[in-house]
Amino acid sequence: MIKKMICHLQISALFMGLFLTGSFMPSSAVADVYQYVDERQVIHFTNVPLGPKYKVLIREQPLRSYPLPDSGPIHELITLTAGKYGVDSDLVKAVIKAESNFNTRAVSPKGAKGLMQLMPRTASSLGVNDCFHPGDNVDGGIRYLSYLMNIYAGDLPLVLAAYNAGEGAVAKYNGIPPYAETRTYVQKVLSLYERYKKAALKKPPVLTFLN
Repeated sequence: MIKKMICHLQISALFMGLFLTGSFMPSSAVADVYQYVDERQVIHFTNVPLGPKYKVLIREQPLRSYPLPDSGPIHELITLTAGKYGVDSDLVKAVIKAESNFNTRAVSPKGAKGLMQLMPRTASSLGVNDCFHPGDNVDGGIRYLSYLMNIYAGDLPLVLAAYNAGEGAVAKYNGIPPYAETRTYVQKVLSLYERYKKAALKKPPVLTFLN
């Protein structure tokens, strides 16, 4: 007769907390899980191994973190044009990243075109004849953002909601429309905007030498 042994699982509070909240950990954190079986056949789990007796049970893979593009002709164009109209260039980059991922030939299922995904009617009202022309598209899109910033007194969530769903939808619901697409869009752009701002702070200062 084979005697069955019931192993008592001893899990630290720290490991349990990491296990229950693992999906909410930042991408830079990696929590491997280790175990070892002692002489009493008790299985011990931890995320902080104390010596070679612990063996890896679960190797957690870090989440991918994609760098934000921040250089090149398009970005120089954005910086110059944004400065021309008094709009934060990091906000413009965030909008373009969310709208077209910097694809000058992007076309949405609804017919929006170019870097800032201008709809035909909007492009026409802005005097943009060729939405696939980077300079014209960015100039028109930034002018539209500037207009919305004035309309909504700089309230970014409303500005972005109107950029995505239209001013009529914002007026109808007296705020961000209850559209899943629009709400997701607003959060995405705000998150990208924050990332661009932080990335800009990490850049080394440009030194100018006077003769």
